[in-house]
Amino acid sequence: MSNILQSIGQFTRGFLRDEDGAQVVEYALIIAVVSIALVVALQALTTGGGFTQFIGRVTTCLTTATCV
Repeated sequence: MSNILQSIGQFTRGFLRDEDGAQVVEYALIIAVVSIALVVALQALTTGGGFTQFIGRVTTCLTTATCV
């Protein structure tokens, strides 16, 4: 029983000191935050008329002198 507890303790200490997976977690968090921001931005831009109306407004703004 003592050997099992020592093994668990060693594994836990090694796991807490290991930093190999830290970059993967950081990149995953960055991707998650950017994805959420993109969804919120697109939802805010398309509120009230849908994505087609948003694209129409962008096209109008790029091809004429008036932006609405």
